[in-house]
Amino acid sequence: MNEENIVSIAQLKSFLKEVARSVSFSINNIGNKNKQEMYDWVDTVIARFRYFSLKKKEKNIVLDYIGKITKRSRSQIKRLVKKKKKFGKIKLSQTKKNVFPTFYGTSDIARLIETDNAHGRLSGPATKRILEREYSTYGNISYERISHISAPHIYNIRKSSRQYKSNILFVAKTQSVNRNIGERRKPIPLGKPGYLRVDSVHQGDRDKEKGVYHINMVDEITQWEIIGCVEGISEYFLLPLLKELLDRFPFVILGFHSDNGGEYINYVVADLLKKLLIEQTKSRSRKTNDNALVEGKNGAVVRKHMGYVHIQKKHAKNINRFYRENMDDYLNFHRPCGFATTVIDDRGKELKKYDKYMTPYEHLISLPNFEQYLKQGISALMLEALANQQSDNESAQKMQKAKTKLFKNFTV
Repeated sequence: MNEENIVSIAQLKSFLKEVARSVSFSINNIGNKNKQEMYDWVDTVIARFRYFSLKKKEKNIVLDYIGKITKRSRSQIKRLVKKKKKFGKIKLSQTKKNVFPTFYGTSDIARLIETDNAHGRLSGPATKRILEREYSTYGNISYERISHISAPHIYNIRKSSRQYKSNILFVAKTQSVNRNIGERRKPIPLGKPGYLRVDSVHQGDRDKEKGVYHINMVDEITQWEIIGCVEGISEYFLLPLLKELLDRFPFVILGFHSDNGGEYINYVVADLLKKLLIEQTKSRSRKTNDNALVEGKNGAVVRKHMGYVHIQKKHAKNINRFYRENMDDYLNFHRPCGFATTVIDDRGKELKKYDKYMTPYEHLISLPNFEQYLKQGISALMLEALANQQSDNESAQKMQKAKTKLFKNFTV
């Protein structure tokens, strides 16, 4: 094919679109013997299409054409175009580049490889010292030349030597911590109970001693709240408590949403939730309101009743018993919560209006066919009996008496 018949940008564009996509080209018609022949061909193409007077889009078509024929990258072609503009002719550079002589040969690099494989690739200065000692202290003649290497040049060889990369056994690149646990998104309950918001509340430090941790779980739809207490947030303490708290909910748990804390984003918790068929999600970055519901409950419930003062770890079991025997019934059957109605104003902005106040139990039974969400072995009659067992004030007074008794033990 004689490409010299292509003289216009329209022809060039049609050529690239119709022919060049399915055909592989080389510049055999102008010779492949040396770079200068290729440079001469590029020179003639730039001149033929009056490249420097073209518009930007037309220039890109010419560059695409040159790249297709010469198999050169766009950056290489642009450098040739700059030479054409500057000198009027594309010629091979006559400047001789300074090349440092190779001082350390293959046998020297082999000694470095041997040392790095033995020691697990230490730092440059430490490796340099080992090479020096191999020659000066232990008299190993093969290390004579490499013993004089500088620490920075050790890094140069490690980075650039093909011999080194092919034979080194130790990979020193640090792998970033990447835990693919939990999907980073906001839960979508679609009106169904069972999607929990989870957070931890620390009860302060004193004399470098950690206090107890409160684990707060709140259902997003009904605001059913279950709280537990544990000595620490390690797997040993936290895993049994999580199982207990999940079991204390009357409905099936479908979702578990937390912040990015390591106490929840780990493989032990992930395995537990996977066995229970519970979807795990975590808060998104720069979305401070992702877990706002449970954080609000932290202040309105946990801090209100437990305060901010340091509580020793030894009281964790008693606090957890207090939550289970008193707070579960009080919070979910006798303490009303605000439920928002979404209102759209004249500007189309959504506003939350808290005009409904009911207990989590009342909200649960208000859901259409709510029995379908209950766990096996729990019926609507059982929940109704718990709700009518005592009045709101009686439940609150019982809880306050138990709390007073609990707090007296903290001073002991």
